[in-house]
Amino acid sequence: MDLTQLPASDPSVILRYRDRQYAADLIAAAILEFDLFSYLGEHPGVTLPDLCEHFGWLERPADVLMTLCRASGFVETDPHDRSTLTVMGKEFLTAGSPWFLGPYYKPIADSPKLLDYVQILKTGKPANWQAKSDGADWHESMKDEAFANDFTNLMNCRGIAFGQKLAEALHADMLGRKRMLDVGGGSGIYSMTMAARCPELSAVVLEQSPVDEIARREIQRNGLADRVKVQTGDMFVDSWPEEVDVVLLSNLLHDWGREEANAIVRRAADILPVGGLLIIHGAIINAEKTGPLPVAEYSSLLMNITQGKCYSVAEYAEMLDPVGLVVKRDAGTIGDRGYVLACKEH
Repeated sequence: MDLTQLPASDPSVILRYRDRQYAADLIAAAILEFDLFSYLGEHPGVTLPDLCEHFGWLERPADVLMTLCRASGFVETDPHDRSTLTVMGKEFLTAGSPWFLGPYYKPIADSPKLLDYVQILKTGKPANWQAKSDGADWHESMKDEAFANDFTNLMNCRGIAFGQKLAEALHADMLGRKRMLDVGGGSGIYSMTMAARCPELSAVVLEQSPVDEIARREIQRNGLADRVKVQTGDMFVDSWPEEVDVVLLSNLLHDWGREEANAIVRRAADILPVGGLLIIHGAIINAEKTGPLPVAEYSSLLMNITQGKCYSVAEYAEMLDPVGLVVKRDAGTIGDRGYVLACKEH
């Protein structure tokens, strides 16, 4: 297909059915297992550390839950991290209210995903992929060839439109750029759409086995093997290609905890020259952590199956600033996704 051809419509509503599918179970866990909102009603102004101490939660899943509550209009949080129920939260989510809707969630009280969330909030560890009982989480599952093929196809089908819109949005910024590194680039769809939009650009996709071979096949099928290469490697252990002036982290950082995300950003900064660009692409929470709601819902899914979450614009800036990367712009693209564009200034 023509990778420069843009879709005429936005698939957000289609993606949201899939992206929000775990959010109801997380809210149900908050209501039924922890009675979170009654506690907030009795203790207005509590902070996230207060909640973690009281309920025995870990910070990452607790942050995802509270972001979802803010984005849903149940809770308001001030600049000092003090959270208070909204009128809706008081009326419909506290157990003593005549309008309490907790019983409406009772039919899913024994849902496997809800029970997973109870454990994730307490341990911080992701559940098994799609709640399978036979072991591996998403990161381990990706080492299995059959799973890797299925999951890469899943990502690729949405990545065509995502990649086309990202390449369009960044076209002016990419003028004069010569070589892009696409870290954990999956099928290579983002490198391909960027190369198709920017004929002077070459790219290299860094991927581990068996996804590396999937990428090579896709790149060959799209006729871009002369400009988009694949290097096999573990992004945490193996050397990264150098002599690049752009690093792309697409749908990557939000799969990892803060320590791993910081390590990836540091490695990107190490290989970029002064003036080089870092592009973070994916589902991104706003700086105030009040939404967008579809992204907060998607973060619930990521929190369940990966070590990560949807980070906010402010959290990305906190990762980038210490390594000399300064945020220049953040913007939406398509399908509730967007990007953060940063430049290495020293």
